[in-house]
Amino acid sequence: MIRPPFADAAGGKPVVVMLHGRGAGPENILELVPRLARPQFQYVAPAAPNQTWYPFSFMAEIQKNEPHLSNALAQVKAAVEDAEKSGVPRNKIVFLGFSQGACLATEFMIRNAGAWGGLIAFSGGAIGPPGTAWATDGADGAEKSFGGMRMFFGCSDVDAHVPEARVRESAAICERMGATVTTRIYPGMGHLVNDDEITQAQKLLDTVG
Repeated sequence: MIRPPFADAAGGKPVVVMLHGRGAGPENILELVPRLARPQFQYVAPAAPNQTWYPFSFMAEIQKNEPHLSNALAQVKAAVEDAEKSGVPRNKIVFLGFSQGACLATEFMIRNAGAWGGLIAFSGGAIGPPGTAWATDGADGAEKSFGGMRMFFGCSDVDAHVPEARVRESAAICERMGATVTTRIYPGMGHLVNDDEITQAQKLLDTVG
């Protein structure tokens, strides 16, 4: 994991947990930090083993991606626990991911819904095959809720890796769970993060720190 030592965490400095895409590493997702231009945040970048969080498509059967998916979710949880132990409250923790990392971030949020700082999903959506029914109830049977926290989903309408329909489906699920969601679909965009997406991310971050 690449991160600063949480030196300012006790003072309430918020954290962005950044999750890289397939075939990349922490150094790649951290290239977005200068573009975000929000130095009031600490940026945490866990590393996937062999640059891959899980081996198959995010729309494959869940079991095909196990145990890698569970291990990846555990790494995200470890990053959160690291921040919390340093005094950062959950409403000051934002999740940001690109591609496979965006899918992982979205899945983590749905499984662990609560009043986090926010979610920024660049070219990604919830994990599972078509027809997946994501659990919106907690272990106690009560409806999980994001409590109005902000989310941004951005993707191309012709992304070869991430269908537009899954992005919209993921956004709708999170909205039903109480998130305040902004979704942008960009005609003809490549598999990348464009300037408008950065602007949307900045707006979300500005509501946190």
